[in-house]
Amino acid sequence: MFLLDEMVTEQKEKGKKWTPSRIIEKLGRTINNPESVYYWAAVNNIPVFNPALTDGSLGDMMYFHSYKNPGLVVDILEDLKRLNTMAVKASNSGMVILGGGLIKHHICNANLMRNGADFAVFINTACDFDGSDSSGAKPDEAVSWGKIKKDATPVKSSLVFPILVAETFAKHHFASISK
Repeated sequence: MFLLDEMVTEQKEKGKKWTPSRIIEKLGRTINNPESVYYWAAVNNIPVFNPALTDGSLGDMMYFHSYKNPGLVVDILEDLKRLNTMAVKASNSGMVILGGGLIKHHICNANLMRNGADFAVFINTACDFDGSDSSGAKPDEAVSWGKIKKDATPVKSSLVFPILVAETFAKHHFASISK
């Protein structure tokens, strides 16, 4: 809860605007753990966007904290503007999306603002029968909306992620544990 108190104080005293990406950056810097993706994103100034930041235990903590120390405001619109502007201004844009749902729709929509991503890789286990862009739809559905350029060569796979993990850090991590 200390971090939330600190954020409320910075907001009230310094006028700091908190967005989901700035909260994730603060958490990544605070955790100070090289095994964390969020740590490396923060250290390298790579924004991590999450329009559903309050969906889960962090949201629960924010909820309970708001009774103890009210006043924290999280501006999701500023993040949306930042993400869409980054996409529009990019000379090339690509999407590598693990999973589906709200996050997938969020990044696809940002690329819609620039007439589509130049490349896309969707990795999920969802079925595409319902055609939902937010879960298992094939990249063709995103092409039809202009979220992926017509001349791009998008890929959808449900088996790639476990193979990627097995051939990267996991291979070395589990090898060191078994010694």
